[in-house]
Amino acid sequence: MIQAIIHGVILAFGLILPLGAQNVFVFNQGALQPKLTRALPVVITAGICDTILIVAAVSGVSLLILTFEWLETIIIGIGILFLLYIGISLWRTNSSPAKHEGERFSPRRQIIFAASVSLLNPHAILDTIGVIGSNALSYTGDERMAFTVATILVAWCWFFGLALTGRLIGRLDTSGTFINVLNKISAVVVFGVAIYMVFRLVE
Repeated sequence: MIQAIIHGVILAFGLILPLGAQNVFVFNQGALQPKLTRALPVVITAGICDTILIVAAVSGVSLLILTFEWLETIIIGIGILFLLYIGISLWRTNSSPAKHEGERFSPRRQIIFAASVSLLNPHAILDTIGVIGSNALSYTGDERMAFTVATILVAWCWFFGLALTGRLIGRLDTSGTFINVLNKISAVVVFGVAIYMVFRLVE
């Protein structure tokens, strides 16, 4: 069982560490909100969405999506459009002054946007379902449960840590310069993912 837990932790970190729309949004809300507690809606929403994806992957939804090529094509097509929208939004975002920018994100908007970047990102969906789902097949019973719980806990800890880090940096960078640079870099990364998904779609 220890092996399954370690496997789940390493795999989850490998999938969640790369810079992407979800991580950027959680980090930004941690940095821009006047209090860390005001960023809890985005943290909780991102955690719940990742939990849903992981449970779906482990329970066999991965096999369904990977079996029907048309379903994967639809997911990728919708996701590409969404990634382009996210990339443009990130590029145009101006985080100065940070305080006013943060106040514009109400809890409802945080929840909607966090759910969108989590559940409409084809790269994240296919990675979670394909990678975690296929790796979970190596375990059964209690070991599979331990593997699943480990990956879910890593996701939740990561989002809380990301918001906290954003909060600490946001307090130091009151001009919003760092966040603006991060948004531009993140936009380029998101555009890169969208282009990658286009090539994957036309293969």
